[in-house]
Amino acid sequence: MLELAKAYTKKTGIKVNIQGGGATRGIRDAASGKIDIGGACRVAIAGNKLESNAYQIPVAWDALVVVVNKNNPVTDISFQQLQGLYLGKIKNWKVLGGPDAPINLYVRRGRISGVGRTLRELVFANFEQKFVSTHIVKSSGPLEKGIMKDPNGIGVTGISSAKRRDVKILKLDGKYPDYDNIRKGEYVLYRPLYLVIAKNNHDKKVHAFIRYALSREGQAVIRAQGTVPYSEAMSLVMKQLEQYQRASQRGLYQ
Repeated sequence: MLELAKAYTKKTGIKVNIQGGGATRGIRDAASGKIDIGGACRVAIAGNKLESNAYQIPVAWDALVVVVNKNNPVTDISFQQLQGLYLGKIKNWKVLGGPDAPINLYVRRGRISGVGRTLRELVFANFEQKFVSTHIVKSSGPLEKGIMKDPNGIGVTGISSAKRRDVKILKLDGKYPDYDNIRKGEYVLYRPLYLVIAKNNHDKKVHAFIRYALSREGQAVIRAQGTVPYSEAMSLVMKQLEQYQRASQRGLYQ
């Protein structure tokens, strides 16, 4: 969003002010008209009055990633192990091929945050899934910083955020979350990224920015950041249905 805004300002001279706050704030502030455009990494919750007026436009794909301390020797985790980790079934690093040490799982507090809701959807097919953890944090920033300081820490965050931190990103089922693996759906924890406006927002400047984001020029800006343009991976929509089915079949940890 930031680089897209910079490129648009350079092209048009129209300044786009960017503020953080997470997916829930982006959806709700846009839906209420408090802001012109929001950014979100999850779909608006059906039936939620604060989000019912949100109109979402998918512009890109990115991924959730499993991160550990940079000195952790573990390089890979399986999908089933990830499920077992969040269900409290796996508590020691030696189960994951690491040292004989307790696992400190860092978890976002909110179930409706972009990461929290998407993780529950893609890994458990259950938005209400409870996670077993003693390290509860408010947002992705404290989660990532905590793991940077904790040799036994592990957690899940967005790939763009993780790349800005001094943490190690693990492979999932042998697949690293690089551009091609996300685009092909071979790295399974991918998610759409959205621009969000109010359904009754007809501001010409707002819609001009959205058209730019979806244009070849805007999609090139998105691609340059290592994020997959939405139009380049439409097959992921169908693949995600397969992922939901897999998430509902917990195998060893059912």
